[in-house]
Amino acid sequence: MLPILIPLGVACVQVLLWRRPAAQQGLGVVGSGGLLIAAASLLAAVLERGAPVAVQVGGWTAPYGITLVADLLGAGMVLLTGIMGLAVAVYSGEGIDADRRRFGYYPFVSMLLAGVSGGFLTGDVFNLYVWFEVLLIASFVLMALGGDRGQLEGAIKYVTLNLVSSVLFLGAAGILYGFTGSLNMAHLATRLDEMIPPGLASVLAMVFVVAFGIKAAAFPLFFWLPASYHTPPVAVTALFAALLTKMGVYSLIRLFTLVFVRDVGYTHTALLVLGALTMITGVLGAVAQYDIRRLLSFHIVSQIGYLLMGLGLFTPLALAGTAYFLAHVILAKSTLFLLCGVIHRFGGDYDLKKLGNLYRERPGIAVLFLLPALSLAGIPPLSGFFAKLALVRAALESAQFGMVAAALGVSILTLYSMLKIWNEAFWKPRPAEDGPPPPGGDPPAVRPESAGRRSMALLVAPTAALTVVGLLLGLAAEPVLQVAGGAAAQLLDPAAYVRAVLGEGGAP
Repeated sequence: MLPILIPLGVACVQVLLWRRPAAQQGLGVVGSGGLLIAAASLLAAVLERGAPVAVQVGGWTAPYGITLVADLLGAGMVLLTGIMGLAVAVYSGEGIDADRRRFGYYPFVSMLLAGVSGGFLTGDVFNLYVWFEVLLIASFVLMALGGDRGQLEGAIKYVTLNLVSSVLFLGAAGILYGFTGSLNMAHLATRLDEMIPPGLASVLAMVFVVAFGIKAAAFPLFFWLPASYHTPPVAVTALFAALLTKMGVYSLIRLFTLVFVRDVGYTHTALLVLGALTMITGVLGAVAQYDIRRLLSFHIVSQIGYLLMGLGLFTPLALAGTAYFLAHVILAKSTLFLLCGVIHRFGGDYDLKKLGNLYRERPGIAVLFLLPALSLAGIPPLSGFFAKLALVRAALESAQFGMVAAALGVSILTLYSMLKIWNEAFWKPRPAEDGPPPPGGDPPAVRPESAGRRSMALLVAPTAALTVVGLLLGLAAEPVLQVAGGAAAQLLDPAAYVRAVLGEGGAP
């Protein structure tokens, strides 16, 4: 329970320190560090046991009470949440302006981390909905905080589509409960087939696909993401890019490996088609952009397609590749967004046409950008290569040659868009300045020679740390893929999950 209780408790204390933003920021760093330690301990416990661990909150036996469950996938996602929370907490010391700090930035970040951790650990569908609403409220405030016109417009689009998703989610959960009398996922895994006719179960599964597909920014309902993610400060966008859409994908993985597995030929083929369309439309949107934030926002959509591809293939190798790809894309994408803030600070803009020469002015930052950018494109020996290799191999083994072509083609276009950023922002000469940069959600730009050492450290240190973790993920691909393979085995054989929740004898 600690990965939920720590950020929740920190958020409460930060509210009490409302007039002391510096204390809130320090507490946020400590709390994120505590979350990271608790998550690492939880993952170690799951690895040592070799099976999921579960707790029944309040002593109520499953399926009647609130169940928290951690298998390898859930514990790994909580660990990534802790890593991202700590990196963003440190980065925010310089990457968030004073007005946002005074109006509740830090408590809402902690609340967001609590909601995400709860979603990754919950064992029933209704509490998954509850945690989604917790993170939706926190993310809406973080997106709108500051009150800029562009932010409010983006926040309205974001919350409107996500509320539609929540309504669909809640309605589908109500129908599911009406037929089965339970929303405990382990309980549903044992009785769904006998309680719901096959055709209705498939229709209900598609409702969940639409609900979670909106939250994951899958085709065709992804347009809210590139219309909103570029409006808040990049510290907020990095946190969103790392965790929010991944919660939608995680929910799909959980339900479509545990509950909706009766008509795999229909449901998972639909997911496979959605994956192809999502990755293609996302990357085509990215290559047309010249604002770095919008370009990377479209790439969030594109990378979601690879995750849906792995779930749709539904083989041990595909699910192992999906678990590994989740870790890769969270680290790579969040690092690139944090680097957007660094580029803005020293280049003065987000428009690639107005940037240039950063390689000569800041060669270290250029290297920090190049590593996650090449990883995102799938260049060996970086983590993106091994993640995509596993998915492509799984597609070849399943004779899904169209998916192979789509995945490889999208990788080439991803490399093109990353090289466009490199050529425009880092390599070409800087254009003549024709006026001040437009206002935005991030602190104002400064020239490199006027940036203080503390400012540089707070921006670059967490970005460099994430780059190193992403690099190690690629260099240590074999042991990480072994853990991902264990996660895939647990997903494909949910008996251990059911035993951890319901006990050896099951439940009524």
